[in-house]
Amino acid sequence: MAVQKFTGPLDWDDLRVFVELARAGSLSAAARSLRLSHATVGRRLAALEAMLGRSLMERRPDGYVLTEDGESVRTLAEAMDERAQAIRRREGDAAGLTGTVRLTMTQALADIFLIPRLGALRAANPALDLEIVVDNRALSLARREADLAVRLARPQRGDLVGRRLATLGYGLYAAPDAPDTLIAYDESMAELPEALWLDRHGGGRRVAFRSNSVQGQLAAAVAGFGTAFLPCMLADGVQGLVRQPQSGPPLSREAWLLVHRDRRDVPRVRTVIEHLVTVFTAERERLEGHARPLVRSGQSANDSISATAFRSS
Repeated sequence: MAVQKFTGPLDWDDLRVFVELARAGSLSAAARSLRLSHATVGRRLAALEAMLGRSLMERRPDGYVLTEDGESVRTLAEAMDERAQAIRRREGDAAGLTGTVRLTMTQALADIFLIPRLGALRAANPALDLEIVVDNRALSLARREADLAVRLARPQRGDLVGRRLATLGYGLYAAPDAPDTLIAYDESMAELPEALWLDRHGGGRRVAFRSNSVQGQLAAAVAGFGTAFLPCMLADGVQGLVRQPQSGPPLSREAWLLVHRDRRDVPRVRTVIEHLVTVFTAERERLEGHARPLVRSGQSANDSISATAFRSS
């Protein structure tokens, strides 16, 4: 960003609002996090742009996107925000970590596994707010649609760092008196690894129930529609279901925790990262469905993108 002669004093509140709008990507989300009105958020952004004499954000149908100048200002402003937080902590701010961390993941992992295990995080950080977006879409960390993502695939590209949280095991489950039919995903989810596995190893049996929801398939299995191929962490221990023998090879999927490189050292984000790693590590056997031995620390370089992925370089 070129050197600019300011025509007035820099208002920290304008910068604070700009940082949150850049993170949230929309006026409504930023206003909710900051507990301000939409109009105030928009006015603060306009005042900052007028003072700097630069356009910092473009408004698009799907939200606000940073311009090149905006990216430069955001980097500097976030550093200022972190130093301000450090000052507050040094002075003994009783509120501790504040602000919002937005996490996106699949509904099954969120509802069945993670949310019930967030109590300790909440108790230790009562002023920290969480937003969990359950969506099969790959929300963009680069566009600040989320701070963190748990995805069932290793990232292939982009300015992201990540860590493998766990391996999710799958198995066949049915009610004891279920007919010899299958429960499967609908066509919109036909390319998922578990859908492909069932298509190849289902023995040509009739599909009596289809759903794009894994919870829906679980409910259908309990209702006696047939056999479903489900994550073990979801189906193990469910009353009325019995795990069935399978003739095909075992299937597992890796759960990865991803964060944009410039967000990993934000204190509130790092706190959530550390809690997620602790929770998934403690529950590894359950997530794997006892189908595989535990992956020991240091066993393979493929276990994480980098051994120091979540530490500053």
